[in-house]
Amino acid sequence: MSDTYDLVVIGAGPGGYVAAIRAAQLGMKVACVEKRGALGGTCLNVGCIPSKALLNASHKFAEAEHHLADFGIQVGKPKLDVKALMKRKTEIVTGLTDGIGFLFKKHKIDWVQGTATILAPGQVEVAPNGDGKAQTLACERILIATGSESTPLPGVEVDEKRIVSSTGALDLTKVPEHLIVIGGGVIGLEMGSVWKRLGAKVTVVEFLDRIVPGTDADTAKRFQRVLQKQGIEFKLGAKVTGAKTGKSGVTLTVEPVKGGETEEMTADVVLLSIGRRPLTAGLGLEKLGVTLDKRGAIVVDADFETSVKGIFAIGDVIPGPMLAHKAEEDGVVAAEIMAGQSGHVDYNLVPNIVYTWPELATVGKTEEQLKEAGVEYRKGVFPFSANSRARANLDTEGQIKILADARTDRILGAHILGPDAGTLIHEICMAMAFGGSSEDVARMCHGHPTLAEGVKEAALAVDGRPIHI
Repeated sequence: MSDTYDLVVIGAGPGGYVAAIRAAQLGMKVACVEKRGALGGTCLNVGCIPSKALLNASHKFAEAEHHLADFGIQVGKPKLDVKALMKRKTEIVTGLTDGIGFLFKKHKIDWVQGTATILAPGQVEVAPNGDGKAQTLACERILIATGSESTPLPGVEVDEKRIVSSTGALDLTKVPEHLIVIGGGVIGLEMGSVWKRLGAKVTVVEFLDRIVPGTDADTAKRFQRVLQKQGIEFKLGAKVTGAKTGKSGVTLTVEPVKGGETEEMTADVVLLSIGRRPLTAGLGLEKLGVTLDKRGAIVVDADFETSVKGIFAIGDVIPGPMLAHKAEEDGVVAAEIMAGQSGHVDYNLVPNIVYTWPELATVGKTEEQLKEAGVEYRKGVFPFSANSRARANLDTEGQIKILADARTDRILGAHILGPDAGTLIHEICMAMAFGGSSEDVARMCHGHPTLAEGVKEAALAVDGRPIHI
C-alpha cells in the first residue's frame, strides 16, 4: 500500500466508492478511507439496500396473507420467521459489500480502514479502528464523501432497542405490537410499511400537516389515503416533546403544533426518523477553514471544490437532495472534472422514490413550486384504474401526473403514485434531460399491456386527449 495518491476519498458509501472507481478508471492512483468494517456506507449496510430487502419480503408476506385469494390461489395463513428474514437481509447486504471489495481490487484502489482527519490540503491522517499507529496519506486531492446521519430530536434519546433510528428499525428481533414513527418522510413511511405488513399497529406522528414534505401536495394527500387504507394511522400537526422508556415500552409526550392539550402515546417501539443531517464531525474542517452553510453542509463550487483548494466534497455532505443516486452522480462528475473533463449534475432531474406499495416517485417541479414561481403550466393526469396491465394485476391504486410548460410544452415535472412508480419515473427523467415535451412522450409507441402506457396517457392528457378515460 502506497502513502502517496492522486486522490484520497473519505467515505465508501455510494458517492465515495463510485467516485473512487471512476477516478481509477481515469488513471488516478486512489485510496478510499472508511471507518466502517464494510464498504457501501449507510445506504448499503443500514439504509437503502436492507430496507428494500425487508420491503420486498414484507410485500410478499402481505400478498400471501391478503391478496392471493383474489386470484383464486388459496393458501393457509403465512407464518413469519423474523430470524430467517433478518438472516436473508444480511446475506443480501454482505453479497453487495463483498462486490464493492472486488471492484476495488479490480481497479487497484487501496481501502484504508479507520477514521480520517484532514490535517491540511494533501494530508489525511487515518486512525485505525483498533490498536495500531495512525498513518498519514499524502495526495494531490481530497474528496469528502462522509454522507449523513439521523437528525436527533431533543427529549427523544435513541438507544436502538426501544427508541430506534432507521438502523435499529432494520434489525428488530420481533414484530412490535405498536410502532410509533416520529416523522412522515420517506424512511418513516417505508419502515412503517414493513412492520405494518408483518402485523404491527403503526402510528405516524408528523410535525407538519402533511406527509412526505416537499412532494406534490395533491399526490401526497392521495398517498396518505392509500396508506390509511392499508391500516397506518396518522397524527399530523403534532410535535413530540419527550420520551420515557420502561420495561414494557415507550411513553411519548405529544402536543399540537398550533397549541392545545398535551397527550401521552405509548408503544413498545418508537422509530425516530425526522430527517438526516450532513456528517462532518471529526474531519477537522473548522481548523482548515472549510465553509459550511447554516445547515452544516459543505459549500462547494460547480467543480465540487470547497473553499479550500484541493479539498472537494460530494453527496449528502453538500447541498442538494440527500439520495444515494445523487451522490453517485456527484462522484462520477467530480472525478471527471478532476481529470480535466467537463460535466455537471442537474438536481432538478434527480428522481425521488418512496418504496412503499404502491410506490411514490417524483421528479422536477411540483404544482406548488410552479405556482409560486409564476410559471403557467398544463397538467395531464391518468389513473392506474384505467390501465389494462394494472387492472390485470389487481394493482390499480394511484395515478400519473405530468406537468408541462403551457407555452412550450416542455415537461417540468412528474409525480407518480402507483405500482412500479420508481421504474416508470425514469422515462420522464430521460425526456426532461433532453428538453422533451409531453407531446414527445405521447407520440412514442408504448408496449401493450404495460404500466408504462399510463405515462403515455398522462402525456396525452396534458393536451386534453387521453384515449382510455
